[in-house]
Amino acid sequence: MEELRPAEELRRHYELEKRLASALRMAKSQSERLKLYPKLYDELYREVPYLKTNPTTMDRVQLGATERLLKRFLHKDKVFLEIGAGNLALSRRLAPKLKQVFSLDVSKEFAMALGPLPKNISLILSDGISVPLGANTVDFAYSNQLMEHLHPEDAKAQLKNILRVLKPGGVYICNTPHRYNGPHDISQYFDQTATGFHLKEYTNAELASIMRQAGFGTIWSLTGVRGYVLPLPLFIVVAHERLFARIPAKNRRYLANIQPFKALLGIRLVAKKP
Repeated sequence: MEELRPAEELRRHYELEKRLASALRMAKSQSERLKLYPKLYDELYREVPYLKTNPTTMDRVQLGATERLLKRFLHKDKVFLEIGAGNLALSRRLAPKLKQVFSLDVSKEFAMALGPLPKNISLILSDGISVPLGANTVDFAYSNQLMEHLHPEDAKAQLKNILRVLKPGGVYICNTPHRYNGPHDISQYFDQTATGFHLKEYTNAELASIMRQAGFGTIWSLTGVRGYVLPLPLFIVVAHERLFARIPAKNRRYLANIQPFKALLGIRLVAKKP
């Protein structure tokens, strides 16, 4: 969606987020980053209150599209984990169709922006990597615009934690922006590569490789076409990526934002626990 904030407000947000993200990038150990994730995001949401009510974060159209994406998993006897739940708009929308919803985030500043929670939603604060739930307790997990916010050295650790809490046969659906049509954070207005809180924007091949290293089994892709959700074998989207990798960077971003290329490049991976 179009950015409506004035230029000076965008610049202020950019400078702040770039400074905070730099602290995460420069952290020398995971233990140091675990302390920084909640602290830095709390500071961002305090200093940029617009983010708490930003309609582009998850508007009605996006919520509807995400519900269609997850439709096959929605049952009254299922337990759902939303990772990086933000203002919990999605958790609230899906809660009536589920037995239990666990909403995980690093910041409480954003999480309660929409008011009191339904009884079957539990808000869980995390250090950014851990998933403080019991093993084999969740039927399916979902994250939207989350993986790119993790330090690359922490991605596999978080995936292992997600795998642990999933029941056997459970799935993790990961939706994250593709590097080829980015950057997608606030730096899109100022830089050619992500320099804000998107610490790494991935390709399908890169993310699938990390998922396998973390212990996931079968992995496939989901793509949306005119309101329909289509499962695709992973090799199709990876082959598409390899073709795009040969295009000069100055032309690749433009082409990668044109349909149907954009749909095929979108990263919506489903990883199944053996």
